Amino acid sequence: MTRVITVASGKGGVGKTTITANLGVALSTYGEETIVLDADVAMANLELILGMEGKSITLHDVLSGAASIEDAIYEGPGGVKIIPAGISLEGLRKIRLDRLEEALEILVENTDILLIDAPAGLEKDALAAIAAAQELILVTTPEVPSISDALKTKIVANKLGVEIIGVVVNREQHDKTFLTVNEIESILEVPVIAVVPDDPEVSRAAAFGEPLIIKNPKSPTSNAIMQLGADLIGEQYHPIEPDKKGVISKLVEGLLGRRG
Repeated sequence: MTRVITVASGKGGVGKTTITANLGVALSTYGEETIVLDADVAMANLELILGMEGKSITLHDVLSGAASIEDAIYEGPGGVKIIPAGISLEGLRKIRLDRLEEALEILVENTDILLIDAPAGLEKDALAAIAAAQELILVTTPEVPSISDALKTKIVANKLGVEIIGVVVNREQHDKTFLTVNEIESILEVPVIAVVPDDPEVSRAAAFGEPLIIKNPKSPTSNAIMQLGADLIGEQYHPIEPDKKGVISKLVEGLLGRRG
């Protein structure tokens, strides 16, 4: 049976789309037939992270009735399939969110896991993405405003009857000003299923339009997301340790060889 999992956050800017994109690739590398759907029809970013921008047919075309959902599916990195939202002012005027349900009925017949990248907040499009799922992952940073908005999203998901798998704490920095995992679990009353460290490699990968877990599989974030994917499907994962010699070489190069 196909699993439909929405990845949501109450607050924008917490790294939800980066988590979704890389998690989709991770699940695909484990052999799961995975489709990642960008449901953020107003502020699409998923395709940028996966290097899939500029596709001719997108979710906008599907929701406006101009194309079928099958025409908007593209092969992405690592074998994951991508449905980009696209960016079109004309498309925004014509979309009907009720067509999303029809599209999802087709998708669930042809994949093992459907990941939906929900828009941030609780507007109509975000609610549609949450309601479409059987399961939900909440992404938050360990800061009070982000946790507060995540709590609102959790309450709405509960009312819609969506099972919350757990919370992914993103951009963790071991800073005493941030909430701890225990505090987050106490506030949200949902288990933390992954802690993803703050990692400069995320921005570098985004600049190249390449998923981090492919560009730098040894990074802490890559290991955390691969472990999350493994946990979701009951697989084993052994973290890839950084090349210590490479780290030392970069440090020496930075100190001695790359000035001015």
